[in-house]
Amino acid sequence: MGFISFLGRVLFASIFILSAWQMFNEFGDDGGSAAKEAVPKLSGIQNLLASKLGGSLTVDARHFVAASMALKGLGGLLFVFGSTFGAYLLIYNLLFTAPILYDFYNYKFGEPEFFELLPEFLQSVAFFGALLFFLGMKSSITRRQLRKKILKSKAA
Repeated sequence: MGFISFLGRVLFASIFILSAWQMFNEFGDDGGSAAKEAVPKLSGIQNLLASKLGGSLTVDARHFVAASMALKGLGGLLFVFGSTFGAYLLIYNLLFTAPILYDFYNYKFGEPEFFELLPEFLQSVAFFGALLFFLGMKSSITRRQLRKKILKSKAA
């Protein structure tokens, strides 16, 4: 069962690790294609936050891509070895990038962009759920092991 669990974590984390590797290879002075895709979406978020909070808020697309790349890469590597910290890094990546990159809510139901972005967003939600499941199972296993140790009594 241990090898199957490890293999599942490797396959799951490979999505994030390969994505981070691709972003790293394309990352240049301009941030690569991921930054070019994120610029209009980040400007929409910046305008929304500036109107709600007042003042100006600027987020550089290169910094956004670099942070996403670091969270995916480090989180994926740690997750392979069963680290809950790695799972939390992947969760933070999904929480911050999925609503920005897959903004299907800005399009009407019949538009083609809606149908392109909605499945990607739902896939991110599924990954988020799988990571929550991993964290729940990891914490229940450690609690169960602690209870077993407490219940055993030593013979006098």
